[in-house]
Amino acid sequence: MRHFGHIPAAARKELFHQEPAEFDAGSPAGMLSVALGATLYSPATRPALADDVLKQAACGVVSMVLCLEDSIDDADVSAAEGNLVRQFADLDARGAEPPLLFVRVREPGQIEDLVRRLGPSSRLLSGFVLPKFTEERGGPFLEAVSAAESVIGRTLYVMPVLESPELLHLETRHETLTGIARSVGRHRDRILALRLGVTDFCSAYGLRRPPDMTAYDVQIVANVIADVVNVLGRSDGTGFTITGPVWEYFRLQERMFKPQLRRSPFMEVRAEELRTALIEHDLDGLLREIELDRANGLLGKTCIHPSHVLPVHALSVVSHEEFSDAQDILRPERGGGGVMRSAYTNKMNEVKPHRAWAERTLRRAEAFGVAREDVGFVELLTAGLAG
Repeated sequence: MRHFGHIPAAARKELFHQEPAEFDAGSPAGMLSVALGATLYSPATRPALADDVLKQAACGVVSMVLCLEDSIDDADVSAAEGNLVRQFADLDARGAEPPLLFVRVREPGQIEDLVRRLGPSSRLLSGFVLPKFTEERGGPFLEAVSAAESVIGRTLYVMPVLESPELLHLETRHETLTGIARSVGRHRDRILALRLGVTDFCSAYGLRRPPDMTAYDVQIVANVIADVVNVLGRSDGTGFTITGPVWEYFRLQERMFKPQLRRSPFMEVRAEELRTALIEHDLDGLLREIELDRANGLLGKTCIHPSHVLPVHALSVVSHEEFSDAQDILRPERGGGGVMRSAYTNKMNEVKPHRAWAERTLRRAEAFGVAREDVGFVELLTAGLAG
C-alpha cells in the first residue's frame, strides 16, 4: 500500500516531486508509525465490516481501528467479538490485503482470547489499541500482548490511548506522565504510536468544542497536549509518534465535491471554490486543527468519518519548499553547523537547531511524498477525491 495509491499513476506523477513510498504490515516500525495517517475508527459491531474495510482501503485509508470499547454498548461486547472473528475470516478467505488493522479492546483478557479465536486470519492483525493507558493499567495489557505474540509467533504493535483523568488533572499529571514514559519505554519496540483521547479530556469538565474551534482553543486540553509532547514527543531518541485528536463533526458526505469535479478536470478546480465548500461543510475547523497538530509535534489523526481521511493525508504531504529546506539543512557539508538563506530566499535555515525538524520532515516525505512546486493542498485533495 501507499498513500495516494488509489489514484492513477499518471495523476500521481503530475502531483508529486517525490511519490509516497510503498509499505506493508511488515515494514519497519519507524516507517509505519509515520505512515499511519488518518486512522479510521469503526465499531466492531458493523455487520458488513469486511466490506467496509475493503471499501475504505480503495479510497485511500491505510490504517483502521476496529473498536470493542466506547463505540459500542456494554451489552454488545460478546456479539462484537464474534462478529470481529467472522469478519477477519471473511477478509482472509478473499485473499485481501487490507489496511493496517488494529483492535481496540476493553480488557487485557480479550487480547490473547481474540488472537486464538482469529486463528489463521490473525495474519491480518497489526496490533491493539489500549484504552485509558497509565503505567498501572497498561502493564496487564502489555503482558497480554506479549502472551499473544507467543501464540502467533510475531510482533503485535500497540497504540496506547492517553485519556485518563489522572493525566488531565494537574495534581496527578506529572506523576502519571512519568509513569507512562517508564512503561512505554520498556516496550519501545512494540509501541507504534501514542494516541490522544481528547473527547475524554473534555468529558471530565463537561466540555465539547464547537466546529469552529480546535482542540487548541480549549486551554485545558491544549495544556495536556503540550505536556504529553514535552515528555513523550522529544526528538532525542526517547520520543514516540503522537497522533492528533479526533474531529467529531462530519456533516460532509463522501461525495462532497463531485459537482465541481464533473465541471472541470481535478487539476483545474478553482482553489477559492474548494475552500468555500470546505468552510460551508464544517471542515474549516478540521483543516486548522490538522495544521496545529503538526505545529505542536503531532502526526496523523484519529478519524471517525471517511470524509476526514483525505484532508488529513493531503495536509501531511511535504511541500516542495519544506523538502528543499530539509535537504539543504542535512547536506553532509553542513555537518559543522552554520546558517544560510533558504533556496526559496524567504527564511533562515540554521543547521544545528533545525536538524531535528529536517530529519522529521524527510521521514514524512518518505511516507506521504513531496508535492511538486506548483501543487498545493487543493490539488492533492481534489485528486484524492477524483481517484
